[in-house]
Amino acid sequence: MKLFPCAHATHPQWAMAAGLVLAQLRAQMALPEYAASPTLGLLYITDHYAPHAQDILDHLGAELPEVTDWAGTVGVGVAGSNVEYFDEPALSVMLCAVPPDQYRVFSGVAPLGVGDAMGFEPHTALVHADASTADLAELIAEMAQRTATGYLFGGLASSRTQPVQFAVGGNGNIKGQGAAGGVFRGGLSGVAFGEQVVLVSRVTQGCHPVAPQRVVTAAEGHVMQELDGEPALEVLLRDTGISLDRPHEAMAALRATLVGLTPAGSDAVGRTGHFGADVLVRHIIGLDPGRNAVAIADRVEPGMRMAFCRRDVQAARSDLVRICSEIREELEPQEVSLPVAAALAAPDAGAGPHPARRIAGAVYVSCAGRGGPHFGGPSAELQIVRRALGDVPLVGFFAGGEIARDHLYGYTGVLTVFCAAAP
Repeated sequence: MKLFPCAHATHPQWAMAAGLVLAQLRAQMALPEYAASPTLGLLYITDHYAPHAQDILDHLGAELPEVTDWAGTVGVGVAGSNVEYFDEPALSVMLCAVPPDQYRVFSGVAPLGVGDAMGFEPHTALVHADASTADLAELIAEMAQRTATGYLFGGLASSRTQPVQFAVGGNGNIKGQGAAGGVFRGGLSGVAFGEQVVLVSRVTQGCHPVAPQRVVTAAEGHVMQELDGEPALEVLLRDTGISLDRPHEAMAALRATLVGLTPAGSDAVGRTGHFGADVLVRHIIGLDPGRNAVAIADRVEPGMRMAFCRRDVQAARSDLVRICSEIREELEPQEVSLPVAAALAAPDAGAGPHPARRIAGAVYVSCAGRGGPHFGGPSAELQIVRRALGDVPLVGFFAGGEIARDHLYGYTGVLTVFCAAAP
């Protein structure tokens, strides 16, 4: 599989930014290591461009007639290879060279089916969604059930103007959407991929446990009443070292303390000491000294497992490096030739893609609350990904919520790579 052409640009005028992106894409498509005629485009714009979404889509479609299908959405920031554009007018595009019979673009007016007349069976799906959609978590879970693997990846549109989504298929519109122009609001849209499209995906929570795993032994609604049979508030104060006798210090510490939840029977803290993909990190929203209870921003049930955790720059950086390393380890073959092994062991091995890693492109969806300062500076998050994965084509956006498997997350990053099948 050849590299996916990928480009990004910023400019106060969307037409100028689009022109810069098109120039980059065409230059790459002329290179032998890049795909020359990809048919699927992923398009992400910042909310500065949201009012011009239809014009942007129409322009790119007209200038790239070989790209017959488009999907994407809007964010307060967008990501490209080694860079993020946060709170400024920008767009980021990747053209995916995926066999046309191995993907389907879908939207609310052209839903994803379990199978279609052409025999397409969805195995995974990139999903974009509107946060205002009713019963969104249930819809995401139902969407996962329509795929063979149950694995989704993506995120919620984030915009201070219009939360638009892009979904165009085939001859300019998706079968079933009529004369719609491919720009939607509300509901879910995206791209489903078939079995031959090999994806590797990981979730980074960006926080670390500060106490042992506990079992919720009594709860009601959003309130944890007992942990391991003890009053929840007492456990919180003991595990975190917070004292209510010093209110100002206690409030600052509580704001930085979160709860990692997992369903009954799942481990909150894995063998490596990090949170796994099953963990949902939620804020503490209140304390009840009268009942010795703790309220969190999600419903909790007896039998769930949890661990108190904190989010900081160091934790975010180390966890992002961890998931990139896991992806690389999964893609690198156990046995390689001596020249390949030497190349991978070279000091600059992480500076560019290597055939042994077989990454054609990547999609990174990060929480809008993680960008910039959370990693220590502008574009620091994307620079970490590049150093860990290599200089692979990458596109993405900063979301109002992240989707992985059948879960809706917050304050996380979801990194997914397209790769060639193992030889």
